[in-house]
Amino acid sequence: MPNLQEQIAGVLAGVRNPRTGADVVAAEMVRDIATTVDGKVRLTLLLGANDDATLVRDVRQAIEAIPGVADVRVDVRDPAQAHAAPTPSRRSLPVMEAAPAPKAPPKVPEPVHYPNLGRIIAVSSGKGGVGKSTVAVNLAIALAKQGKRVGIMDADIYGPNLPLMLGVDAAPAVRDDKIIPLEAHGVKVISIGFLIERDQPAIWRGPIVMKIITQFLRDVQWGQLDYFLVDMPPGTGDAQLSLVQATQVHAAVIVTTPQQVAVGDALRGVKMFERTAVPVLGIVENMSYFENPETGKPIAVFGSGGGARLAEECGLPLLGQIPLDPRIQEGGDSGRPIVVAEPASKAAKELEAVAVRIMERIAERYPS
Repeated sequence: MPNLQEQIAGVLAGVRNPRTGADVVAAEMVRDIATTVDGKVRLTLLLGANDDATLVRDVRQAIEAIPGVADVRVDVRDPAQAHAAPTPSRRSLPVMEAAPAPKAPPKVPEPVHYPNLGRIIAVSSGKGGVGKSTVAVNLAIALAKQGKRVGIMDADIYGPNLPLMLGVDAAPAVRDDKIIPLEAHGVKVISIGFLIERDQPAIWRGPIVMKIITQFLRDVQWGQLDYFLVDMPPGTGDAQLSLVQATQVHAAVIVTTPQQVAVGDALRGVKMFERTAVPVLGIVENMSYFENPETGKPIAVFGSGGGARLAEECGLPLLGQIPLDPRIQEGGDSGRPIVVAEPASKAAKELEAVAVRIMERIAERYPS
């Protein structure tokens, strides 16, 4: 009977790269296969910017089908990094006269219009930890409760949280070369978290991020939507630029908390969307206050007024102030967001009011 290494090579010879038609073994996409006596398998998959991200899932599932395999970990690397020449141990100082001629900047792709997605809204923040994903998830469900057809895409490639927050985590099916999104609480959802291991770090550069975002827009069977929310990673990096280059983003919503450090970072997010011609609908201040359960008085745990000051500085409306409520965290951890689990709470009502204001702002900007 062939050993485990030989069995792995055998099953992977049946996994083909749809871009080239070659199997992943013959194409030398698989490296560093390691196994343990108790059936654990770890390997590296070289995934280029033009390769289908679902190859990660196909490789993992093929190995998992081998009898005796207990666990499979697939580490994804960029082929350009894998084949790069080693860095010299000593670095010489640059010589100005010998500097190479500047290269022409790469051509920026033309954004593609996806009319079936409806209005595309990016939910973004300047820094992490402000509850951006929590706000995005609850807004998506609140829009669905208004009778709208809603999808949400997890563009936070490096920290995908939507599977946990929405309570769904399974490899999506593929039908007629289209990825079928999962559904939760009336919202269609796709996330890179469905395609990689929970503990696998996404050590990917810009081209891979662009590939994943484009594939989620183009190759997912979304159907006809009214609103398509995109949960962006914090900051103003590759994912934000990839999204606005890949398609027409109709609007953005900026999430912040009251303290000045968060407001300063959120301001950069507003300016980034303005420079890329994406209109910002307004500011959502999360964790605005904590209501004393005994007196009912608000307690400004993280300061106060930051969202209002940012909105005033940018000439934008303050769409809402979401109170700090432990049930929001509990709902995110259990897969039952607060607008579903506690619809009568102040936080849920404020989130639903923000969703209504977003619909009104979108209708004003795009009357058709």
